[in-house]
Amino acid sequence: MAAILPYTDASIALAASELRGGSAVAFATETVYGLGADTFNEHAIARVYELKRRPVGNPLIAHVVDLAAAKLVSTGWTRRSLRLIGACWPGPLTIILPRRPEVPASATGGHDTIAIRSPRHPLARSLLYALGTPISAPSANRSGGVSPTTAQHVADDYHEQTGLIVLDGGPCNVGIESTVVDLTESKPVVRRLGSITIERMTELLGPIEVDVAIEQSNSPGTSIRHYAPTLPAVIVPREGLADELSRGGPAAVICLPGTEVPAGHVRLEMPAMGDQYAAALYGMLRRADTCGCERIVVERPEGKGGVWSAVQDRLTRATSA
Repeated sequence: MAAILPYTDASIALAASELRGGSAVAFATETVYGLGADTFNEHAIARVYELKRRPVGNPLIAHVVDLAAAKLVSTGWTRRSLRLIGACWPGPLTIILPRRPEVPASATGGHDTIAIRSPRHPLARSLLYALGTPISAPSANRSGGVSPTTAQHVADDYHEQTGLIVLDGGPCNVGIESTVVDLTESKPVVRRLGSITIERMTELLGPIEVDVAIEQSNSPGTSIRHYAPTLPAVIVPREGLADELSRGGPAAVICLPGTEVPAGHVRLEMPAMGDQYAAALYGMLRRADTCGCERIVVERPEGKGGVWSAVQDRLTRATSA
């Protein structure tokens, strides 16, 4: 099965050696765990797609240490893009820029653009420094499934993959994927919602567009059914919860504090604060999937704006039929 290794200098050195040899490695970031390969190694990139069972048109994110590394894979840098990364890197923000011709098209889903992020997590940064080149990585779950926020989640998803290294950096403290902003248009376009909020983007860039696609685009993570548990799942408002639970078999009920759940169902309480809810969401969806129920029912949070917009997006995609 996959091998979970602690965050040590020896583990980082071993993982960097595996990456140089063309293997894929799973590693912690502040958002979710990634499954990465050397951006410039087409064979290794193909291995990531194969392991994840990811559609080849779904681009990967090139993880970089800094601006100099970002310029190895992208062009089109402007005052606007520099201002944005100056405020948000390292951190949970991905930008889309034109791809340099040296970057294999397979690493970008065949697009002429590339998604780039500089992660904040010290483990991810240590790995990037040790390798000395960008690492292209999607989330380290099977395609379409719930993203992993612990090393054990990754090991569970790849239990049959003997020799796959999973670098354990602890639970992800952001817990949902990065915000993605496309800077190849005349006006910045938010392609995926995340913890860097629309409000913050507007402060930094002025007027922006939000085009959160329901089909695959040049941004990762935009298919309509995504981040989804194995069990059938629905999302309902609090006032519709009792009616929904009366119509089916035992449910894992992901709810907010103060919500009552009838006997015969499993109550799974979420935090009331948006950032804490986001950090706990994927772990709770995975727990709900394995608690012996027939289905998952999610109480729709009432929060609006800020990180709640990203939470609502993930819940909608996770419960789409």
